[in-house]
Order: sequence, then C-alpha cells, then structure tokens
Amino acid sequence: MRVIVAPDSFGDTLTATAAAHAISDGWGRARSGDEIICAPQSDGGPGFVDALAVSGGEIRNAHVSGPLTTPVDARWLLDSDTAYIESAQACGLALLGGPPTRESALTAHSRGVGDLIVEALDAGATKIVIGLGGSCCTDGGRGLVDALGGVQSARAALRGVELVAATDVENPLLGEIGAAGVFGPQKGADGSAVEILEQRNREWASTLGSGAGRSVAELPGAGAAGGIGAALFALGGDRRSGAEVVAERTRQAELLESADLVITGEGKFDSQSLRGKLVTSLAAASASYGVPTLVLAGQVELSASDYERFGIVGAESVTDFAGSIEDAMRDASIHLRGLAEETAREWSIWRRG
Repeated sequence: MRVIVAPDSFGDTLTATAAAHAISDGWGRARSGDEIICAPQSDGGPGFVDALAVSGGEIRNAHVSGPLTTPVDARWLLDSDTAYIESAQACGLALLGGPPTRESALTAHSRGVGDLIVEALDAGATKIVIGLGGSCCTDGGRGLVDALGGVQSARAALRGVELVAATDVENPLLGEIGAAGVFGPQKGADGSAVEILEQRNREWASTLGSGAGRSVAELPGAGAAGGIGAALFALGGDRRSGAEVVAERTRQAELLESADLVITGEGKFDSQSLRGKLVTSLAAASASYGVPTLVLAGQVELSASDYERFGIVGAESVTDFAGSIEDAMRDASIHLRGLAEETAREWSIWRRG
C-alpha cells in the first residue's frame, strides 16, 4: 500500500516535518511492507517555508523585530524572483517564550513581517507570498505597515510587485467572527482585552481603507494572522489558499493520484478545521482521486458526521492515546508515533475485515 503522510504542524508542539517523521516511523513499525512518502504540508501558518523549501529555492535568514521587544531570527525562502515569507517566523505564538497572556495579547505586533518584506524587496523579489497563521498578535498588520513607512509609502514600495496573502482562514477583520473575537482568546486575550483589540482594529481599518481607497475589513481572510490579511489587502495584495500554494509547489496532485491512503493531522481538529483549513482541504482533494484520508491530531473535537463528507474515514487523538493534554504535549513526538503505530495495526484489522 502506498501511504502519503502529509500533516500540518501541531501548533507549537511539532513542526509539520517532525510530525510527518513521527507518523511515518510509527506506521512503518506496524506495516513495514507499505511504501511511505513524507510530504509535510502547511496552510500558511508555522512550517510554511519549510514545506515550500522541499521543492527548491534558497533559504535566507534575517534578524527582524520580534512580536514583543526582543529581535528574532527569521527564515524565508527566495526562489528566482519569488519570495516566500512565513508570518509566524516573525510574530508566531512560539516566539513569546511562554504561554500567551493578556499583556502579550495587547502588545504583540507584526513589525517583523514588514521587516521580512523589506528583505525580500532588497533581494529583488517581484512576487512576495506571505503565509498567514499561528500569530500571537492582533494588530491588524499595523506593525507591518509601520515597518514599511505607512500605508502610502508601503503601497509605493510594492508597486509592480505581486503580493499574495496565503491563508485558509476566511474570517474578516472585525466583528464576532473577526480577528479579535475568534482568535484573541487563543492568544491570551480576556473579554476586556478582546474589546480593546476590536476597537483598535476598527480605527485602524478606517486608516487602511482611506489609504487604499477601498474598504478591506470585511474581505474574506482580512482577519488572518491577527488582521495582517487586512493590511496586505490594503497594500494591493490578493488572497490565495495557503494549502493550495503548498500543494502546487510540492506537486501534491501527482502524489495523490498514485496513493492508496493519505494520513494528515494538526494540533486541534475542531470546527475551525472545517472552514477550509489544510486537513479538510487535503482530504477533499484526496477524495477526488478516490483515496481515503486518516486524521491523527493532538486533539479531536469533531464526530464522524462532521468530517465524513470530506472523505475522512477516521480521526484519532494523541491526547486520548497519551491520557492527558499535558502528557501529549510533553512527549508529542513519542505519543504521535505510538498513535500512528496503533492506528496502523487497527487499519490492518479493518482492511482484513
């Protein structure tokens, strides 16, 4: 059997590459006769650059503004005249140095992403693709724009450059399903902090709209990465599915065409996963070739009736396998490998049955 192992990252716990290797190792222990192909994926969040770099290009390093006060080292990819930037490299949750807090939710910014855009422009890039996801900020991309000298200066600097916001999050900037309302609590914001962030972004959206000559706050994806999507739209950017960007570059269709099974996964398989994120996008693509998909996730909060329509035949939880969230996160690679091995044995029994 030919098995394609193509997970996203597991939040801050495992990169997509590390998750792919853990799953492959575990599956191979139980089914040594299978042909296993590792193909780590990304929907624009953490692991975006690594997933793309598999297909070539030059990884570059830059010292940029971190999300709080300390600069960070960020990696980006240059392939010919196209630059691929991962926002999480400059303002990801993992860069906080600990769990997010109310204070970090209110102070984190996206300036480092703007620094990376400057690096790409200086390198001569005429197309800049920015993966959005996994951020710790909710500043509407204000820091990014400030790094480029303001809305008008940024638009001038990017004139003639194809700018792409790569995200599979469809949320707008404002409102109940906006950047602050939905994602703020995941970044440490309590109720009052969400209100502050929402008001800041409402005022900032007016500035973006004035500079761009059009409203951008309500566009699908404007709320991605804490509202960086809105800033990119105001600077002339267009939205593309991050999963599709990776799929095209890694020739995913060719892999699926010859596969017997796809195994994917992410940190939390929940209702957000059903809104065009990588796991369900990949499963739907696999189903178009008649290939079933298994999901191995850190946590599973969906029932079969929620995900079967995507061609997913099962979803297993690392947390359930490990016994607790704490244990699952502490030894993530070991438990994911063990879950993959157990699932492979059950798959063999199921196939025989």
